[in-house]
Amino acid sequence: MTEKARILLIDDDSESSKNLQTVLSFLGEKTITAQTSNWQKKASTAGGKHSDISAAIIGNCSERTIEKILNDIYCWESSVPFVLIGEHSIPSSFDTQLQIRITARLSSALNYQSLLDALHKAKTFQDQHNRLPDFEGGRDYNMFRSLVGKSESVQQVRRMMGQVANKDVSVLITGESGTGKEVVARNLHLNSNRSDKPFIPINCGAISKELLESELFGHEKGAFTGAIASRAGRFELAEGGTLFLDEIGDMPLDMQVKLLRVLQERSFERVGGVNTLQVDVRILAATHKDLEEMIEKGDFRQDLYYRINVFPIEMPSLRERPEDIPLLLNELITIMEAEKRGSVRFNSGAIAALCNYTWPGNVRELANLVERMSILFPHGIVGINDLPMKFQKASEQKASSGNNVVSDGNYTSEQDGTETLLPLNGLDLREYLANLERGLIGQALSDSDGVVAQAAGRLHMGRTTLVEKMRKYNMQKKSENNSNERNAIEGKESSNEK
Repeated sequence: MTEKARILLIDDDSESSKNLQTVLSFLGEKTITAQTSNWQKKASTAGGKHSDISAAIIGNCSERTIEKILNDIYCWESSVPFVLIGEHSIPSSFDTQLQIRITARLSSALNYQSLLDALHKAKTFQDQHNRLPDFEGGRDYNMFRSLVGKSESVQQVRRMMGQVANKDVSVLITGESGTGKEVVARNLHLNSNRSDKPFIPINCGAISKELLESELFGHEKGAFTGAIASRAGRFELAEGGTLFLDEIGDMPLDMQVKLLRVLQERSFERVGGVNTLQVDVRILAATHKDLEEMIEKGDFRQDLYYRINVFPIEMPSLRERPEDIPLLLNELITIMEAEKRGSVRFNSGAIAALCNYTWPGNVRELANLVERMSILFPHGIVGINDLPMKFQKASEQKASSGNNVVSDGNYTSEQDGTETLLPLNGLDLREYLANLERGLIGQALSDSDGVVAQAAGRLHMGRTTLVEKMRKYNMQKKSENNSNERNAIEGKESSNEK
């Protein structure tokens, strides 16, 4: 924790509060002790800023009060994570934003290590949810949850978003497919003065040339074959809000002319209609193509380019920011767990391999991998040998070139010393290590055809030690002869082994 950081300790039981304060003091933490009835007064009179509170530890309080306390703390300072001690029942219908902020739940029988781990998770949460200040108005832009990363390139994108979000100008977002261009567009809309109006996306490359005009401007009944009723277009649906033109580089030239007219005159007619409709929308556009090169080839109109490119934002590719991969993994897994679609973890070796891959599909490809691994290894630990072969080959190529990311229990890069962060919801370290050890023992036994002595040699340990670990994990050599199987586990060589 930083020097100014303090723990807000809320507990209605004086003895329990005193014990917790003693433990926190031993860990070197400064605390503000309070009860459920006076915590805000105590925190306010303690001096400093709200943001100096690094975590709120909540002990004994009535179940009727716990939900109110969490909500009140969130309203008081939204960046504060919660650590709950004891049995607190939180309904599943409870506000998702508040549930996310519960970074640890500990039993009343505390020990130093569990509390230290909980405080580390809280700090990780707060670091990952630092909010972006508006550079001009002091407004807060909390974009981190959907634009994850600590690399300089992502920080630069955030700064540019903060500068333009509340300006009613057109923005062109460029970058490779899968880098998160629509994520930026949605955040710009949500943090603009049009946030209470619709955000209407349309993929210009996914709709045929014949239908694109109708999709954008709508049509009147009978305007063409199949037009059995009048229909509003995307411009009408986005009235007062934001229209996001995704892959605008795929828009045909004749449609570019019509779009330019609408942007210039703020008016249009439906297909087959005669009435002129006024429109008030903000245009956000995105493309993975080089529009300036397309202009030189005559495939994109220069005048339209200048209309939509008032404020350009370029999204970095994932291979340009490998230091963000551990954070992205945390985020993707957290979202998956919140949506109850499963869970998975990656060990340091697997993370290092992912950091060495070139990611042609960028963040979208990473999300695809996380979902696939969660199906193959539900709630398990993914190692480097569990990854698809292309990731293993990428890691081998990096190693052979002498530019490999080294990992030895903590993901650490020789170049920048980056450490991987725990998932927001944490993990059981004992279970993590046990699963890792069990997996390596199983692999050694499999490679040795079940011969314990050979497996022990591969693991550089004594045969007796391996037998004890096999007992611990209930790992028994499969055998049609159960007595021989028991003898093998107990260290007695069977006739087959001889």
